[in-house]
Amino acid sequence: MSNSRSLLNNLVWKFSERTLSQLIKLVISIILARILDPSDYGLVGMVMVFIALSYVIIDGGFNNALIQKKNADALDFSTVLYFSVTFSLVIYALLFFCAPYIAAFYGEGYEELTSILRVLGLQVVIYSMNSVQQAYVAKRMMFKKFFFATTWATVISGAVGLYMAYSGYGVWALVWQGIIAAFIELVVLYMMTRKRPLLAFSFERLKGLLRYGINIFASYFLISVYTEMWALVIGKMYTARDLGFYTKGRTYPSLVITNINSSIGAVLFPKISMDQNDLEKVKATARLSIRFSAYVVFPVMLGLATVAEPLVRLLLTDKWLPCVTLLQWFCIVYLFHPIHTANIQVIKAIGRSDIFLKLEVLKKTIELLSFLAVMWISVEAIVINMAVLATLFTYVNAWPNKKLIDYSFREQLIDVASPLLMVAVMVLAMLSVRVFISNDLLLLITQIAIGLTVYITLSSISKNKEYQFILQTINTRLGIIKKKSSGFMTNKL
Repeated sequence: MSNSRSLLNNLVWKFSERTLSQLIKLVISIILARILDPSDYGLVGMVMVFIALSYVIIDGGFNNALIQKKNADALDFSTVLYFSVTFSLVIYALLFFCAPYIAAFYGEGYEELTSILRVLGLQVVIYSMNSVQQAYVAKRMMFKKFFFATTWATVISGAVGLYMAYSGYGVWALVWQGIIAAFIELVVLYMMTRKRPLLAFSFERLKGLLRYGINIFASYFLISVYTEMWALVIGKMYTARDLGFYTKGRTYPSLVITNINSSIGAVLFPKISMDQNDLEKVKATARLSIRFSAYVVFPVMLGLATVAEPLVRLLLTDKWLPCVTLLQWFCIVYLFHPIHTANIQVIKAIGRSDIFLKLEVLKKTIELLSFLAVMWISVEAIVINMAVLATLFTYVNAWPNKKLIDYSFREQLIDVASPLLMVAVMVLAMLSVRVFISNDLLLLITQIAIGLTVYITLSSISKNKEYQFILQTINTRLGIIKKKSSGFMTNKL
């Protein structure tokens, strides 16, 4: 019980950080989407392919290696920091000089991509410093610090982005918003940790961390290449507007799932790394994570898919309606992501990064072959293919943990069956009112109200453990606040 509560308390802080920052980002992105053209998002999406790949190359698996290593000390962190910063400068130089050729790859009319990539590429250098700080904070389970760093970064960068969009800077509002967010998070996190690196570097430590991190690096590189390949192909084969619709369709499901998924992954990996020699604890932690994430993610993802059309029309205006179908399919793509995360974090945390790499090679081979078959059809066909494979790969990611921690795919299905059935009833209830209501605002409010009511009612009737835990946590928090308030009033009197 103590182990579970400690894990969930850290999840609360990480989830709070992600929730607040993503809510702020959501509001800002809605306003920006109403001001900017879909092609502006497409231009940024074209160059973010190369920025995202640079992130993975610079990290090199060292972030995970620092967290997984039980006795990682100041020399380990300093060594990785100096290596990462030096390597990031090399990568940025390559991006800077290759920018004109990347712009030429997309064809005529995309000359502005040269300057966009050269400026946005500065994020790579900032990331190299921030990733080591984040590993230090995560290893020590200090997730409260992430909350404040991310919140400040989101607010300040969002304000700058909105000002630039209103002032007519177009795509540059998105560019500078990203750079400022990364810089502010770096500064605030440093001020809160006050952790200065040693003036020392060890090739031996670097090689030791690399032995574990190389498999992580290779795995994430494959994931990143595959994920960003879509944007590269869509930008080349179709138009910037098509890429803008694709990007926006992915944005909102991604905002939700990144909030939950990154919270689970950030807390789960260091926690399992600490318990890696006690497989019973590892299984209990993984099972808790899967049950809790499924209870939260399933209704959010499928609920979002159900209300997608009136939501997009109200928030983003009719010019963004082509992204509705893509958004709905992306909800399916991300539906099982937290379950993927729990299984993968177990494999990594107990030191089997080799299995992680083998799984990714298998999955990416299948994904590449299927991608080559559908990329010629349409953007919708590409996303539907992603949704089908993401569902099938739930089994692939779970399969090794039958042997590693005796947690089979069948057990996992049983653990998520209850919320999945409740969500199916919830979605049917939400869809039933569409024939009676034509006003978008009224339909959206009604569907959300019905969805919440049905899901909470079914949770209460079935005495769902995750629902009961959430209620207990809320009551406990309210009791603490009430007690503090009463004590304050007594002191005042």
